[in-house]
Amino acid sequence: MKTLKFKTNIQCSNCLAKVTPKLNEQSGIDSWNVDLQDPERTLTVETENLEPDDIKKAVLKAGFIANVK
Repeated sequence: MKTLKFKTNIQCSNCLAKVTPKLNEQSGIDSWNVDLQDPERTLTVETENLEPDDIKKAVLKAGFIANVK
């Protein structure tokens, strides 16, 4: 399993509610979390086989940006 980390523009719990369905429907994600207390709003994803671009696309579908840290 690999851990991917992204800097995001997910700012609040309402934003998190918008991105949750997109990440939950992305096959290949074992778990994920956004640290809203972190100034970089770090998204951490545990996956077996996904690449960073797969995660970035899922986040973008919700209207947010994720850049690899």
